[in-house]
This record gives sequence, C-alpha cells and structure tokens, in this order.
Amino acid sequence: MARPAKRSPPRPEQAALRALRAADRSRAELEARLARQGVAEAERRRTLDELERLGYLDDARTAKLRAARLAERGYGDAYIRADLQRRGLAAEAALAELEPESRRAAHLVAERGAGASTATWLARRGFGEDCLEAAFAAEPP
Repeated sequence: MARPAKRSPPRPEQAALRALRAADRSRAELEARLARQGVAEAERRRTLDELERLGYLDDARTAKLRAARLAERGYGDAYIRADLQRRGLAAEAALAELEPESRRAAHLVAERGAGASTATWLARRGFGEDCLEAAFAAEPP
C-alpha cells in the first residue's frame, strides 16, 4: 500500500496570499500567522516587505476599510479603535475619515428610537457618553 506523499509546508508568500484572499489582514496579523507556521523572522520580513511593495499588503487601506465596515454596522469609535489596535493597525487616521461619531449615533437613535434600550445598545457598541448625550438631546421627545 502506497503511503501518501508528504506535503512540504507552503512557501511564506503562498501562506500570506491565501490569508489575504480570505480577508484584508494587517502586517502584524500576517507576521503572527507566518511565525506560527515556523517561518524564520528574516523570511517573514522579506515576504511581508515584498507584499507591501506589490500593494497586496497595506495597513492604512486595511484600517480604513475595517473602520468603515464597523461604522456601517453600528459601532462607535471606542470599539473601532480597540478592534484596529488589536489587529496592529493605526486607528486614529482611519477614525478621522469616518462620519463623526455623534452623527452616526444620532442616525442610530433615529432608527431605533430614543429609549433606554437604545442607549444601552449604543454604549455596548463603543459610543462615548458625550456622543450619546448629544444624540439623545437631538432626538425630539
């Protein structure tokens, strides 16, 4: 009975591109993924530098897209900032490009109503206290 051929581990470029096909990822996320796969530090750095040079890896673009996606899904700046930082992305530039948090909160209050459950929901989603006060003050009683 023939033994199955042993597969060699994927080249770092292949592993990184496969991860990028599934979703935008930060350099830090790809670095950690390649490290878990046993890729040497110098090879990781070379691979990631090459992907950046070719435009496949762009932390600024990834942060901007991720922030916009989270804002569209009803998350506030605190949640978005924490998510981006957890992924190793710079948050402030991406947040600066979004519609102001107070405006996003006001839209959500208008959609959901100005009740206590909406206030709790928004707070859990990372909207700041000042922002919530402004959003509820703008909503007619």
